[in-house]
Amino acid sequence: MKIGYARVSTDDQNLCLQVDALQQVGCETIYQDQVSGAKVERPGLQAALAYLRPGDTLVVWRLDRLGRSLKQLIEIVTSLEAQGIGFQSLQEALDTTTSSGRLVFHIFGALAEFERHRIRERTQAGLQAARARGRMGGRPKALDTKKVALLYQLYDEQQHSIQELCDLLGIAKSTLYAYLNQRKTSDPT
Repeated sequence: MKIGYARVSTDDQNLCLQVDALQQVGCETIYQDQVSGAKVERPGLQAALAYLRPGDTLVVWRLDRLGRSLKQLIEIVTSLEAQGIGFQSLQEALDTTTSSGRLVFHIFGALAEFERHRIRERTQAGLQAARARGRMGGRPKALDTKKVALLYQLYDEQQHSIQELCDLLGIAKSTLYAYLNQRKTSDPT
C-alpha cells in the first residue's frame, strides 16, 4: 500500500499540487502538515510513520518535503528500510523498493557519512591546534582556586547550610557537590 505525505511550510502555501501528484501514483491515504521542515514536531509525519506497515511505501512529492537535511532524510529512510517499508520521492524519481533506487539512496548515505567524518576530523584538528597554543576547550570553571579553597574551608567549618554556601559563592548546588566530589577523588586520605 502506498501512503503519501505532503507538507508546506506556511499557511499561505497550498498542498493541492502535492496531494494531486500523490493521488495520481496511487496513494490510498495522504497525511499532511503545514509546518516548517525544521520543526521536530510534525504530527502528520508522525501519524504517517505510525500507520506504515511492512510492505508499504511512504511516498513524498519531493525529498525536501520529508526532511530539511540529508542526515534527517537518511535517518528516516533507514528506519523505514529496517521495518521493511519502502520510500519513494516523485520529483527525484527515487524509489527504494527498486535496486537502482536503493543504490542511489546508499550513495546519498555514503556521502553524508563521508561529510560527518570530515567534520569530525576538522574539529579534532582545530582542538589539537588550540591545545598546542595553550588553549583548553570546555566550559570555564565556576570558581577560581581562591574561591575553591574558601568553599572547602567554609564547608569543613559546618557553620553554613549548603544553600548559604551556594548563595555566598554564586553557584548551584550541583556545582558545589561537583567540587566536593572532586576533592574526595583527589584527596588520598
